[in-house]
Amino acid sequence: MSARCQVTGAEPGFGRNVSHSHRRTPRRFDPNIQRKQYWVPSLGRKVRLRVSARGIKVIDRRGIEAVVQEILARGEKL
Repeated sequence: MSARCQVTGAEPGFGRNVSHSHRRTPRRFDPNIQRKQYWVPSLGRKVRLRVSARGIKVIDRRGIEAVVQEILARGEKL
């Protein structure tokens, strides 16, 4: 499963761990991705999305209908 939010487009960030001795090792900052299922009345079915915690808040604020239309306009499959 990719670590990418279908609503906000959040992707992993990359950086380095820095130890006490100042050795640097690569690390990855993953977004908080959840698999959520929503009922979409216009489609007449449930839709399963990979969304970040911020993406869930966006859906709560704007509504699932508007968000799904935006995802479909980008050409992503649901």
